[in-house]
Amino acid sequence: MDERGLVLVLVGPTAVGKTAASLLLARELGGEIVSADSRQVYQGMDIGTAKVTPEERGDIPHHLIDIRAPDETISLGEYKELADAAIADILARGRLPLLVGGTGQYVRAVVEGWQIPRVPPHPELRRELEELAAREGKEAVFARLQELDPASAQTIDYRNLRRVIRAIEVTLAAGRPFSELQTKQPPPWRMVQIGLTRPRERLYARADARIEAMLEAGWVEEVARLLAQGYTPDLPSFASLGYREVAAYLAGEISLEEAKSRIRRATRAFIRRQYNWFRLTDPRIHWFDLEEVGLDGVLRAAWGIGETG
Repeated sequence: MDERGLVLVLVGPTAVGKTAASLLLARELGGEIVSADSRQVYQGMDIGTAKVTPEERGDIPHHLIDIRAPDETISLGEYKELADAAIADILARGRLPLLVGGTGQYVRAVVEGWQIPRVPPHPELRRELEELAAREGKEAVFARLQELDPASAQTIDYRNLRRVIRAIEVTLAAGRPFSELQTKQPPPWRMVQIGLTRPRERLYARADARIEAMLEAGWVEEVARLLAQGYTPDLPSFASLGYREVAAYLAGEISLEEAKSRIRRATRAFIRRQYNWFRLTDPRIHWFDLEEVGLDGVLRAAWGIGETG
């Protein structure tokens, strides 16, 4: 596992056990973890994003965690540049980079070498499109994307308003369809992908239990602190699973039981979307059912995969 140029990629749905697996792999293989989680970039949003503890970070170096305030944004292009730089730095120091996370777009961008146009945000356009969505529905914004860039409209889910708006934003700024600007250049490293899975009902049960554990650990208090600091539920960072629901509970709009019910439903929907990004039939991913092989089985497999790749 000391071969230079090797990057181990660990993917899978939320609550499957990626954190425990990544810590074990990093500890045993001399690695450092590069987060591929679009929510763990935000400072102060620790409990609800299942962020690794300061003690765990002290034991195993982690990169791209806590790099933005909750009222800041990070584009996919910015993330990829930071991830590429972190991987190159880890390799240069003779360590093994582990790209770990469940944000499919982040993982794919790095693994497939997406060349992402650097177009700065256009706040006025974004506000206009968000208002259109609020007034006429997400379908109205998606219809605009279909007019401007039919190819992108075929690959972007109309319900993902942020992605739809970004595609429109880039298309208008560049004067060319977003789909034409997104090219790929294979990365200069050997990417070995390991996928973690569990039976769906078992995964849902783990996710439900984790929601309860987060609440017991002080998730409501965490959201209250963020709100007291002036951060508002309409921020993109609050799109993280559960934050808006907890904020609605704190505002007296819903009960805690209703908040939990909504979070459970949203989490299960998110898990299904993650399996669309990380398909069990993808031949590039070596899949392991943790109910069958356990963490030790993943570690043994990682040694073999890394050597034969």
